[in-house]
Amino acid sequence: LYDAVKLLCAGYLLWLAWQTVRAGKPSLFTPAATSSPDPPRKLLLMGLVTNLLNPKIAVLYVSLLPQFIDPARGGVASQALLLGLVQISIALTVNCLIVLAAGGISRWLTARPAWLRLQRWFMATVLGALALRLVTDRRPAVVS
Repeated sequence: LYDAVKLLCAGYLLWLAWQTVRAGKPSLFTPAATSSPDPPRKLLLMGLVTNLLNPKIAVLYVSLLPQFIDPARGGVASQALLLGLVQISIALTVNCLIVLAAGGISRWLTARPAWLRLQRWFMATVLGALALRLVTDRRPAVVS
C-alpha cells in the first residue's frame, strides 16, 4: 500500500510538472489573464480580518510581552499598550515594505515574459526531481 501511494504521489507530481510547462496555460503561481484583480479595499479588508482572527498574535502578547513589563515603572496596562503599539508599528512598517517590494518585482517580472517561461521550467524541473526522488526512495514503510 505504501508503494502504491508513493507511485500515485509521484505520478501526481509529474502531472503537475506537465501542466506547468504546457503551452498557453497559466502558471501554477500566476493568475489567469482573464481574471480581474480584486479592488484594494477588498484586499485590505481580507488582510485585516485575517490578522484579527490570527491567534498567534494573542499568544505573542500573552507569553512574550509580560516579561518586559516592570510594575515598579508605572502602570502595567500602559506599558503593555505601549509595547503592543511598538510591535504593531514595526510589523506594519515591515509589511508595507514587503508589499511595495512585491509590487515592484511583480511589475518587473510582468514586463519580461522570458522570466515566466524560466519560472515554469524551473518549477517543472523541481516537481519532476521530487517525483524521481519519491520513486527511487528505497526506505521501507515504518509500521507501528
